[in-house]
Amino acid sequence: MRERPFIAELVSDQKLPKMFKVKQVFPRPRIEPEEIPGIIDSLLSEEKFASKVKPGMRIAITAGSRGIANVALTTKCLADFCKKRGAHPFIVPAMGSHGGATAEGQREILEGYGITEEYVGCPIISSMEVKKIGVNEEGMDVYIDKNAAEADGIIIGCRIKPHTAFRGPYESGIMKMMTIGLGKQHGAEVCHEAGFKNMAKYVPMFGKAIIENAPILFAVPTIENAFDETCKIVAVNADEIVEKEPPLLQEAFANMPKILVDECDVLIVDKIGKNFSGDGMDPNITGTFCTPYASGGIKSQRVCVLDLSDETHGNAIGLGYSSATTKRVFDKLDLAAMYPNAITCTVLGGVRIPIIMESDKEAIQVCVRTCNEIDKSNPRIVRIPNSLHLEHIMLSESYYEEAKNNPNMVIESEPEYLPFDEDGNLW
Repeated sequence: MRERPFIAELVSDQKLPKMFKVKQVFPRPRIEPEEIPGIIDSLLSEEKFASKVKPGMRIAITAGSRGIANVALTTKCLADFCKKRGAHPFIVPAMGSHGGATAEGQREILEGYGITEEYVGCPIISSMEVKKIGVNEEGMDVYIDKNAAEADGIIIGCRIKPHTAFRGPYESGIMKMMTIGLGKQHGAEVCHEAGFKNMAKYVPMFGKAIIENAPILFAVPTIENAFDETCKIVAVNADEIVEKEPPLLQEAFANMPKILVDECDVLIVDKIGKNFSGDGMDPNITGTFCTPYASGGIKSQRVCVLDLSDETHGNAIGLGYSSATTKRVFDKLDLAAMYPNAITCTVLGGVRIPIIMESDKEAIQVCVRTCNEIDKSNPRIVRIPNSLHLEHIMLSESYYEEAKNNPNMVIESEPEYLPFDEDGNLW
């Protein structure tokens, strides 16, 4: 047993409540992976899409940095359709400044999602070089990936989802993929410079200019259900994006999961990472918004982050919105991966480092210990594995009666104390 430092002694007498497991029940419309090739082929066989893909054309297909369900498969299907029509597709990382704002880093992110040249059957051309394609309605220069700009056509592959820092008719989706994703470091900086207060204005403004000045053919966005599964795939022609994306965003809102209690004293998040959310943990779930221009999620006094996902490769953006974390997380931090994204989006809060405790138990204890105006002998604690997978969560004993009477919750265990090992870490 290690000797605990004085700081740990300050919280060592803070008792933690019993917790019980709950299954949250959400609607589950979904498309099975084996259905996806046929759906995409059928959508794109419609004349208004198929007629745009001609033999010999070089076509750029976008792929972003989010952990999108079936993203490698959908990207491959787009490439296969182009090849079937006699075109020459290639994949372009469309992720702004992510991947450390380097071509190599962006290629690695795609490969981490299974988007490899071998799998998709076409080249991945990763570069941070951009090209000016025109100006928007306010006369601002518009840049996109040089390879995409010089292609004969661009197909936007993406997911439509509520954004984590602003609200508007166009959030994370087609417009943003063009404006910030294809814009690379330069485009992301230009758009973010005005701040998230103006993001709802600038995303469609730049997006419309890209539609007018770049060879955008069409978009094939997906929507996911509450279980991180593909539940809808659509094809949207370039001249339909402005009209059709907002209703699709509302569908995405309706399909999002949530924590089915409104408030807690302490929210425990087992893992954060870029594969769960661009913000590490989706504030639409956790309430940890980086700006005042969006709201939602659970209301909590303290947030405790216990670990990072392997897939995030040390990028702990979003950690700054937690109250406490573990030495394990601190040891995994890759500041070179974290800082470019924060600097580019001009929001630095997410890369701050919270109080660091040696173990899981101490990190949770310090959160409970520092809450104000709560019953510390029976605190309300919610524990989630991450912000993306919310079917199975844990609640402290104080929620037992509420959960028992909620038709969308199924109690899966009786309340028990959390199982810590001799070092204070959860099994």
